[in-house]
Amino acid sequence: MATPTPTAAEFQAAGLYDPAAPGAADRLALLEWLVQQDISIEQMRAHEPARSLITLAGDLVVRPGRRMTIAEAARRAGAPPELVQGMRVASGLPPAGPDELAFTQQDVITFQTFAAGATLFGEAAMLQFSRVLGASVARIAEAAIALFIANVELPAREAQASPLELAQANLTGVQSLGVLPSTIETFLRAHFELAIERQRRARDPARTRGDLLTLTVGFVDLVGFTPLARRLSIEELGSLVGRFEGLASDVVTAGSGRLVKQVGDAVMFVAAGAGAACEIALRLLEQFAPDDIVRPRGGLASGQVLMRGGDYYGPVVNLASRLGDLAVPREILVTPAVVDGARGAPYAFEPAGKRMLKGVDEPQAVFTASRVTPQP
Repeated sequence: MATPTPTAAEFQAAGLYDPAAPGAADRLALLEWLVQQDISIEQMRAHEPARSLITLAGDLVVRPGRRMTIAEAARRAGAPPELVQGMRVASGLPPAGPDELAFTQQDVITFQTFAAGATLFGEAAMLQFSRVLGASVARIAEAAIALFIANVELPAREAQASPLELAQANLTGVQSLGVLPSTIETFLRAHFELAIERQRRARDPARTRGDLLTLTVGFVDLVGFTPLARRLSIEELGSLVGRFEGLASDVVTAGSGRLVKQVGDAVMFVAAGAGAACEIALRLLEQFAPDDIVRPRGGLASGQVLMRGGDYYGPVVNLASRLGDLAVPREILVTPAVVDGARGAPYAFEPAGKRMLKGVDEPQAVFTASRVTPQP
């Protein structure tokens, strides 16, 4: 039998409803709908005033199930509480207090998986992997929230949607997250396949260490971005950054490279071949050629790099970054190793003298890269 909906007087007695307040009818409709979602008056009272009742139904769906303390979660997982806390912090979540009901049964399963991985790879290695995983998942979560706010919540508020309509939209948005796990798994397996192939192509068979790869590293940024950020509105700045990031992602992917990271007005990418890296960098310049507002520049360097945690390290990375900083607008500076690696490709390389680079003792010979036949 369905639980009867509380009366307006019961909501009022609980301190959730004031019939004399502006928007009282909309408030009552929201409260009645929440009850239909099997949310009790006690849950509503616990939610307010810290958070709006508009988000309550969605909040309860994000991580369903009974909550437990860290001691219980660790006991169920068969792992020390210190290990559970360490994994939680490594994954980007704040430490849980001893009495905090912060864990679900799904967390317990994750901790069991982590413990098994620590036995195979070592605890330190698994903690580092958790940091990478947590950072990636945090970005996915932020992106999903931004997607909902920009495309659902803000238009609904501008259309003066009622609290009930906003709550329903919020719940629908959270429920749509259910498709993410299978989608992420599909993408993850495809990227595993691609990463394995990239690693095999870049690995020197004469070396025993598989984390030392021979790649071309590129940095491209937007000249004049900082002054622009002071002049543009938040909406205009967001549009500019989104356009640059979208183009960078598409161009790098289409050029068989990997976009390692994006930081505001700059991107770092790697490619297995110098020619592919030149194509990516020049294509980015060409995409912004008609644009008088932003003018990209970049640097490329080839050589051996260390692969760690989804990122790359070593002198070659630093060299590419320094060259990018030295380049003038709409210029790509490259090292002699890039010139040697791209021989036979449709690119021209003009000597640009020797430059002193930060962190490098001797002047470095550099070249400017361009196309033999410019692309339309």
